[in-house]
Amino acid sequence: MGRLFLILYPFGAGAMAVNVFFASLIWSWIGWPVLTPVQSVLAGAVLGVPATWAFACHIQRLMEKADQ
Repeated sequence: MGRLFLILYPFGAGAMAVNVFFASLIWSWIGWPVLTPVQSVLAGAVLGVPATWAFACHIQRLMEKADQ
């Protein structure tokens, strides 16, 4: 599981960074500040851990199911 997580983490963190950045653009409509790209990448790095872990668990279950 750990190896799969490490392989998928860059993709999960990148996806979360993009999602956080676009969410901040939507939040700007109600007056909240837009995050800088650096802030978005840092938030993506943090939020990418649980998101990638959940996705890796899902993929692991699918792989185990395919072996049966």
